[in-house]
Amino acid sequence: MPPDNARDEQRCRPGTRVAAMPEVAVGSLGGTITMTSRPGEAGVVPGLRADDLMAAVPGLDAVAQVRATTLRTVPGASLTFPDMLDALRWAREEVDSGAVGAVLVQGTDTLEETAYLLDLFWDRPQPLVLTGAMRSPQQAGADGPANLLASVATAAAPVAAGIGGVVVLNDEVHAAARVRKTDATAVHAFASPGTGPLGRLVEGDLVLTGRTDRAEPLPVPAAEAEARVALLESHLGDDGGLLRLVLDAAYDGVVLGAFGVGHVSAIAAEVVSEAVRQVPVVVASRTGTGSTLASTYGFPGSESDLLRRGAVMAGWLDPRKARLLLTVLLMLGYADSDIAAEFARRGRP
Repeated sequence: MPPDNARDEQRCRPGTRVAAMPEVAVGSLGGTITMTSRPGEAGVVPGLRADDLMAAVPGLDAVAQVRATTLRTVPGASLTFPDMLDALRWAREEVDSGAVGAVLVQGTDTLEETAYLLDLFWDRPQPLVLTGAMRSPQQAGADGPANLLASVATAAAPVAAGIGGVVVLNDEVHAAARVRKTDATAVHAFASPGTGPLGRLVEGDLVLTGRTDRAEPLPVPAAEAEARVALLESHLGDDGGLLRLVLDAAYDGVVLGAFGVGHVSAIAAEVVSEAVRQVPVVVASRTGTGSTLASTYGFPGSESDLLRRGAVMAGWLDPRKARLLLTVLLMLGYADSDIAAEFARRGRP
């Protein structure tokens, strides 16, 4: 097998029409869309390369001229922060060298997180599209080829200029800051609760029906920068014990997936008071849609109480995205007041 990050031979450029068509770069990181089974072994594993994926997409040559690169061949659950920064560098290089957009293919397990992480840094007018598949290529009704076709069409669409990072699956286009994986197995697993998708593909054309106000991109942290941010979820009977363990383990920050609009138990709130003296504490809603509040409730452990104690509210960002934003801000050396300001800015719908 050729080494990762190798440009694959193209199999999707037949005919003379291609030369005048927009060029779209497709990079594959692996995931279900690349998985097949091996003789004598149970279950599917990553194996297909980017050119294999492109060859399986009917009608792709009528949409764009595609150049494909295999960046990684791993499941989505095994992707790392450095992997995604490498993918970011690849995408920037591709659009800087003439591609009208870039498509990244990966596993759906972490797609809602990686899309937001990349969108935080994406500073090009060309669209950055992430996609994958819920069914492997050897399953009946495999959705990978359709998702790839829709993603390339989105990346090539003139109306997509300035859209930033988006997720395209099931012919829907979702803003990276709002998309969530809401089903474990369904092909319609991805949604944008509370705001809805940005658009959809209709007969191969991108139709934008929503909007998103992207904040300005953040600088990419230095390669040696590190930050460990814990993600905890509030639960019935939570006494703050896990939060204390996180503090003892010297994490750099904490995100609490809190009840409702940003609530924890009164006992846990006392531990939050201890925590904010050591690290930034961000409170997001664990519900999956909607926003944290600021001043509706006043009991111990309520959103207004936690704000008085020094916690930061995540707004419309879900706990996973809040963790990514806090991690990046800590890697960049942001002070507590600047962290609060960034969440206020980026936590809007």
